[in-house]
Amino acid sequence: MFQAVIFDMDGVLIDSEPLWHQAEQHILGGLGIDFNKPPLLQSTGLTTAAVIAHWYQHQPWPGPSTEQVHHAIIDFVASGVAAHGEPKIGLLALLESIAKQQLKIAVATNSPKVLLETTLARLNITDYFQARCHIELVSKGKPDPEIYLLAASKLGVKPEHCLVFEDSFAGVTAAKAAGMTVVAIPAEHEWQHSKFAIADYKIRCFSEFDWQRLG
Repeated sequence: MFQAVIFDMDGVLIDSEPLWHQAEQHILGGLGIDFNKPPLLQSTGLTTAAVIAHWYQHQPWPGPSTEQVHHAIIDFVASGVAAHGEPKIGLLALLESIAKQQLKIAVATNSPKVLLETTLARLNITDYFQARCHIELVSKGKPDPEIYLLAASKLGVKPEHCLVFEDSFAGVTAAKAAGMTVVAIPAEHEWQHSKFAIADYKIRCFSEFDWQRLG
C-alpha cells in the first residue's frame, strides 16, 4: 500500500519543541512581548516567520528587524539541537525497519535548511532520507500541503502512497490536504484534543506503531 514514509522534524524526529518555546520566550520576551496578552497564539507547527509576524503585528517592538529576530531564534534552537538533541523514542528502530522494507523516506519541515541539516547530523540519520524538504523550498509552509507534495514529487511517489508522521495539527492538516495517510504523534498535553481526529491513526511514540493497524 505504501511506497514512501515522510516525517515531520520538530517534535517527531527530535523533541525540539521545548527549545522553540525557550527561544521564543528568551528572544521575543526580551523584546517586550507579553505572551499572555491577546490575541494568543498556538505556535506549534507554524513557521517561525508566522510566529514572529503575529507578535510584531500585535506588539511591535523597536530595534531589530523581524528578519534579525528570525535568525536569532533559529540560531538559538540550532545550538540547542547540536549540543543536546536526542532522537524520539523508537525512531531509530522504525527508520531501520522502513529501510529494510525498501520504502523511500523523506523529511518535510517548516524549519529552515540549516536546522534540518543540524538535526539530521546530530541524530546521525541523514543517510536514511532520499528527500529533505525545508521551508526555504516552498512558497507556503504547513498547514498548506505544498511541502508534502514537494516531498512526494522528489521521491517519485504519488501522494496516496505516502505515509506521514506528524505531531502538530498544522502538519496533520497539510498532509491530509496533500492526500496522504497520516499518523499523529501529539504532545502529551494535546493527546485528548478532538482536532487530531482527522488523522488516520494516533500513537504516543514510535514504539507503539503497528503497520497492521493501517491495513
